[in-house]
Amino acid sequence: MMKTAELNLTKEWDKTYKKDERVNHSKVTFINRYGITLAADMFVPKNAKGKLAAIAVSGPFGAVKEQCSGLYAQEMATRGFLTIAFDPSFTGESGGEPRYMASPDINTEDFQAAVDFLSVQPNVDPERIGIIGICGWGGLAVNAAALDTRIKATVASTMYDMTRVNANGYFDSENSEKARYEKKVALNKQRTKEYASGEYELGGGVIDPLPENAPDFVKDYYAYYKTDRGYHPRSLNSNGGWNKTGCMSFMNMPILKYSNEIRSAVMIMHGDKAHSFYFGKDAYDNMIKDNPYSDNKQLLVIKGASHTDLYDGGEGKVIPFDKLQTFFEKYLNL
Repeated sequence: MMKTAELNLTKEWDKTYKKDERVNHSKVTFINRYGITLAADMFVPKNAKGKLAAIAVSGPFGAVKEQCSGLYAQEMATRGFLTIAFDPSFTGESGGEPRYMASPDINTEDFQAAVDFLSVQPNVDPERIGIIGICGWGGLAVNAAALDTRIKATVASTMYDMTRVNANGYFDSENSEKARYEKKVALNKQRTKEYASGEYELGGGVIDPLPENAPDFVKDYYAYYKTDRGYHPRSLNSNGGWNKTGCMSFMNMPILKYSNEIRSAVMIMHGDKAHSFYFGKDAYDNMIKDNPYSDNKQLLVIKGASHTDLYDGGEGKVIPFDKLQTFFEKYLNL
């Protein structure tokens, strides 16, 4: 029997973005296939009538719904969609023990569970459901689209391929059997240590204080997660980070293997100044290779945008919400 657990949900508005009075907001919960109860913010356009097209949003990897995903969800709701922004399993206000773990399987399932929930809402058309994944959740969104035929349109924003970066390191600089073996040795030693102590150790969120010689993308992360711009007390990246062994299973489970079998519409949206741009470009190329359903796939390049600019728009407010609206209106048949 599927039974949602009772979660301790915050009542007050504790987001990193301002509340938009054009939409109604509420907290909702739903359960995934593994019995984990997930928490979400729901946004519904005021005065909406009939069955609406719906969008589920999550990410970035290590963030919470009070940050970027909620911003995306609220904005898309002002444009006529019913939306939810959810915390993944083991993080934020969602359930799951132990805390601060990640899984390519369970986290893909989280998107599918969001589709389950939306599909049975009385004010949602189950044939018009889309998803948005940000950062690491962009790759997971593409993986969900490859598995879940109910998803009719997907946007991956400033995406990471979490399997590739865990296995190969940044910019594929550790892409060798030797480098992977050394990482596995260290991770498995950590597992033994934690089992002996009975406690998991956190790996640390965004580095603080920021070294003067930090790479630009680390400075960008700091400027978002460690300042008033994007800091949130429940965010892993803003605070203690994932468990040291939390992302271990991503190393040998390529999530994008069947992306070129996706029949539904997919937009990969990336800034050309993002350190992660190669993830988006390669994911798009792999998705359309030998795919007879490539006409509804697109790579949208945002000129001059960094990785975190597509979190909240950055100083230039560069998130192209008009183009997202057009994309979802077209492929969710508005």
